[in-house]
Amino acid sequence: MLDFKELEAFVWAVKLGSFRKAAVRLHLTQPSVSERISRLEATVGELLLERSARPVQPTMRGREFFLHAERMLSQRDEAMKLFDSEEDYSAPLRLGTIETIAHSWFPEFMRQLTERYPRLTIELTVDYSPALNERLMNNELDILLAMNGYLPSKQIEYEALSPYEMGMFVSPRHAEMLSENAETWCKKLPFISFGKLARPYEELVQYLAEQGVTSPRIHSVSTLMTIARMTMEGLGIGALPVATVLDEWRRGELLRLALPVPLPAMNYDVIWRRANHPRFCRGVGRLAQKTACAYAQERRVEMTNALFSGHWIQPGAPVTTPNVTTPLI
Repeated sequence: MLDFKELEAFVWAVKLGSFRKAAVRLHLTQPSVSERISRLEATVGELLLERSARPVQPTMRGREFFLHAERMLSQRDEAMKLFDSEEDYSAPLRLGTIETIAHSWFPEFMRQLTERYPRLTIELTVDYSPALNERLMNNELDILLAMNGYLPSKQIEYEALSPYEMGMFVSPRHAEMLSENAETWCKKLPFISFGKLARPYEELVQYLAEQGVTSPRIHSVSTLMTIARMTMEGLGIGALPVATVLDEWRRGELLRLALPVPLPAMNYDVIWRRANHPRFCRGVGRLAQKTACAYAQERRVEMTNALFSGHWIQPGAPVTTPNVTTPLI
């Protein structure tokens, strides 16, 4: 098997034409350089240097091998540079995210990520958190933006992201019915939520049980945008991340229910396997944190602005347009 130390001794002896000069260049003794070259010749099975010539000259086979040896050393040095700077990361990044993040701050995150790592390419997967965590465990993904708690804590590292405030929304066509009867909001209309494998579905079921709704009708939907669309079409009460439907709420396409008890927030993390590139993954994680925080702050400012025109429904009361809402984070 070829040894890089032996290759270095050979290459520098050829370049400088002297064992002594090669020894000075490599901070070795002359006998050490001679021994390394002898081991290399024993490995390849042929003489590579004409030792009697002054300066030292490669044999015919040595001249041919020198080109390969020099190239191998150059490739070794290039490979080692990967560990000197995170910015030089160039392999495809297999990134997994849930749809809520994909439809909110992910585009800005990707823009900043590719600016920081200009040689980076992204292989993006959008799916439920359980499926993403399974693919991370099988080494099919490198980093997740998803819900945590599915994998052994000893095998992963993670950083918390800004949570999403959740709200219940309805179509304006249901405004009169809901404003007239305080009991109607949870009994007359079905709910629309994420798929049954998603944690928000489980949390909605638990929330409704705590509010006395023990056998709710819940349409489970695989995509966020479909939940929003079905809600706008009047097909039920949509349980949605507030920030992702802020424009629809502002335009009056959705009305938000003023709940007696707020829905639990959706909490996400940036997650990676401990075996992965730790400095790079942590750098990506902190960038995700920063982007998520900035997005939440921007949405909070929009919602608390006096000009914000989103309408609320207090079951059993007239439709209102308050300019104070619960915070996003």
